[in-house]
Amino acid sequence: MKVYGYQLSQATMRVRIALNLKKVDFQELDIDLLKGDQFKESFTKINPQQVVPAVDLEDQNPLLFQSMAILEYFEEAFSDPPLLPADLRGRARVRGLAQMIIADTHRSSVPSTRKYLTNTLGQSEEVLQGWINHWVSKGLEAFESRLRLDDVTGRFCHGDSPTFADLSLFPQILGAKRFDVPTHSFPIAMQIFDRCMDMAEFKVSIPDID
Repeated sequence: MKVYGYQLSQATMRVRIALNLKKVDFQELDIDLLKGDQFKESFTKINPQQVVPAVDLEDQNPLLFQSMAILEYFEEAFSDPPLLPADLRGRARVRGLAQMIIADTHRSSVPSTRKYLTNTLGQSEEVLQGWINHWVSKGLEAFESRLRLDDVTGRFCHGDSPTFADLSLFPQILGAKRFDVPTHSFPIAMQIFDRCMDMAEFKVSIPDID
């Protein structure tokens, strides 16, 4: 299995963690989003959307794309350990939590958004930082509220084992730290983040950017 990804990509990190938890071997091929590798013709043929991740199962069938769809595929193809709850309502909650990050929060700080704000719209780095701080904080605030209100929140976002929700939250917290977004207002999310950090499958997914 080949995973086309980028070290700092939160979406790629979700896929890495899932494969680590499910103990599936994979080879990651680096697509440097800051250098513009995603716009090269060779990668555009792989993923016309010009984003990562994309997963090649090397079976002559279409590649997998979009992290949530990839996670769903892995959940069906590699059932152990499960990353979705057994009950229908729980599965819906976990998917909803994941989408709060994937659909509503993550996009605010990706390279394409940052470049559009600074290069196309001519905004300063100060404005960019304010933009990221506002939208990431707003997303995490809503996520924290959901964790606080629901009695099914446990050691992790749903119960006592990792799910899609934790795979989404963990990279988002790392992204918040990277962009100096304060996280002290999200104590439940940060406790869950710390528990994830204690797991090798999460910790080894963190990019080495030194």
